[in-house]
Amino acid sequence: MVLSLVNLCAREVVSDHSSSPHWLSCVPRELYRALLDAAFSHRRPLAVGELVQRWPERTLNVGGSRRAGKCPPDRLCVQALLLAVVRGLTDKRCCLQVLDLSGLQCEDGRVEDSMGGWSLTVALCSMVLQARAAASRAHRRDGERERKRGLEAERDRSSIKRDRGTVGCGNSGEGSQGGHQVEVVGKMECRTNEQTLPEVDSVKGVRRRMEIQRRKISSEVKSNTSSNNGSLSDQEWDEVPLLHVRADLFINSRSWERVRDALSQLGQLQLHCRYLRVEELSASSIASLLGLLPQQDLLGVDLRYSSLGVSGLAMLLPLLAPFPQLHSLRLHYCNLDLQRTQPGQQGALQDMSKGLGSLKRLQRLCLTALRLPGHLRLLLSSLSQPLEVLELPYLCLTSTDLAYLSCSQHASFLRELDLSENKLDESSLPSLRRLLGQAESSMSQLSLCGCGLSDTLLGALLPSLSCCRALRSLRLALNPLSRMGLLSLARTAAGIPSLRLLLYPNPLEDYEPGLPALPSSAQLLDWPLLEEPESRDLTRRLLDEVMNLRGRSRDLLVTSDLMNYSPDLTVDD
Repeated sequence: MVLSLVNLCAREVVSDHSSSPHWLSCVPRELYRALLDAAFSHRRPLAVGELVQRWPERTLNVGGSRRAGKCPPDRLCVQALLLAVVRGLTDKRCCLQVLDLSGLQCEDGRVEDSMGGWSLTVALCSMVLQARAAASRAHRRDGERERKRGLEAERDRSSIKRDRGTVGCGNSGEGSQGGHQVEVVGKMECRTNEQTLPEVDSVKGVRRRMEIQRRKISSEVKSNTSSNNGSLSDQEWDEVPLLHVRADLFINSRSWERVRDALSQLGQLQLHCRYLRVEELSASSIASLLGLLPQQDLLGVDLRYSSLGVSGLAMLLPLLAPFPQLHSLRLHYCNLDLQRTQPGQQGALQDMSKGLGSLKRLQRLCLTALRLPGHLRLLLSSLSQPLEVLELPYLCLTSTDLAYLSCSQHASFLRELDLSENKLDESSLPSLRRLLGQAESSMSQLSLCGCGLSDTLLGALLPSLSCCRALRSLRLALNPLSRMGLLSLARTAAGIPSLRLLLYPNPLEDYEPGLPALPSSAQLLDWPLLEEPESRDLTRRLLDEVMNLRGRSRDLLVTSDLMNYSPDLTVDD
């Protein structure tokens, strides 16, 4: 990557922290962004804090999608950013009103010193609570100053009255005319003192006079507000949000209470959630959490490893309807198992279907390991608009489910489809071929990992796959293919011009002896590969020959590595 002159200069400026007092006082606002990017890239937390504390713009976006090869901000820089945000609330130079940290978290454990979503969520909530505590202390200090000023004014008035009384008593023996003159003089002195006191008070502090004026304006606004929407206390009025923070929240049972405290009370910082990920929480806690979130900002919800059951999901789904921008719902391992019949199960399924139907803008639906064989029509037919992303791994799909999906409104709109770990056989192949034919112009990602595809089944599916001209990612790991079947797959994949990733299964010839003729995905995952590298080298060499022959050796990644392939290759250019 070639750096511009501005970026090169910004890197040099932030590298020397001792010079920051000189350039911070004169740097134009147009260069703050370049300086902040340089401070993040070269890990200068002190420079990050000083720039954010006096940020000259109304908005600051630190998260968002990162370019390939660009590392996320490290932990120290993120912590410096959050501390500077709190300090900026009382800094007159800071104009920040909206801070967007969406996508800032890094879930790649290979990136050193990065901050994951769980740690970032706790740090954000601590920042909100810290800002609220600081505002409360400032409110108490202001009240104490008010009380002291009132006591001083009262003492001044008392001393003036005592002086006037003393003067009157000292002249009581003289004539009535003299007494009258003393009384007039006392009144004139009193008026003079009363007129002088406000001037002295104004000289004591111009900031105090401005504060009185601000409170006068605030009281007028409060009086109008109270006449329309009820009265607000002084403390509530002082906690009107000054800064809105948008972020992705990762919440589990350990961080739930802190997140609840940060969201439940008003303060100078208001937290907005873009994508919500919840793990190991009960249905009642999730319902309470949804009631605390601002409704206009939530785009997606991801519920994982929570024992919700069908009844719990049926209770939660209607609570998502008030979020108008919600378009993504992911449910992973939520303890739904309809292979065992239970009382009231069908009614709960009907409620769950109605709840899905209430999500009017839903485009992405993931149902992982819910075990709902034969119920796909019931769940998806209630949706008011077609889905673009559908992930159904470990769902125990039947041929009836695939037949419905191939003829549904969703088929021709699907961009991503995941049917991994659903057993495919000859009865389900016609429906799958029809589904691929419907989605041939829209499908960009397809995953059929662990579906039991043998050479024969895959051979029947390859003509339909070759017609998917928008396909960028094809994942077929953990299927029992021979080396010949793998080479047929490679030739078909090389003939798809848009394809950028092929995740293929290790052929059966590369495993140690003892596997059954058609092993399951679990057996293929656990069974050891041959210790001699000759067999695997032969497979790799044959695949390279196919790619070279088709001219795809540079733009198509062909790998069998389940853990380390890059999903970034599937993103559109």
